[in-house]
Amino acid sequence: MSKIVALIGSPSPHSRTKGVIDSVLAQIAQKAGTRATTIQIGNLLSDLAVLSRDDASDQVRAALRAVEESDLLIVGTPVYKGSYPGLFKHFIDLLDYKALTGLPVGLVATGGSDRHALVVEHQLRPLFGFFNAQTLPTGVFIRDNVIVDGDVRDELVAARLNQLTHEAILALTATPAPYARHVA
Repeated sequence: MSKIVALIGSPSPHSRTKGVIDSVLAQIAQKAGTRATTIQIGNLLSDLAVLSRDDASDQVRAALRAVEESDLLIVGTPVYKGSYPGLFKHFIDLLDYKALTGLPVGLVATGGSDRHALVVEHQLRPLFGFFNAQTLPTGVFIRDNVIVDGDVRDELVAARLNQLTHEAILALTATPAPYARHVA
């Protein structure tokens, strides 16, 4: 059974980003016939004040392992002042840099204005490129004002989310890349 993990970068446990990612994750899990795990940075806040993985709590280490051992990772993060939250990046910094090699990763960002729309291409895609992860072709930026109770109320954005969902399903069922994933 495939391991699907969503990583939600919002420091708030209740966010528009979480609502959108929950919906996307439910669609992927249902179509793939598997369960999914959600990791929320907002639930790890008090445990993220560490210098290294060795100093991390059991909860943070379990979250790191879940990401590293996943078969598909869906990342959703809000954008504040042109970038993703620092605690989201700190969590990413604790990952084993070899563990995401070849991992399919879907990218979603939410923000208050279209001025943040390029964060997916200019920040998230290069961040996961460092890990040699295979980011899915369709990245999605969603303005906060089109999200109502976790539902996206913009047809074009909803179509992009559906395309991302389709690509995620294909990535789960595709023939493995010519190199094997290495989980440390």
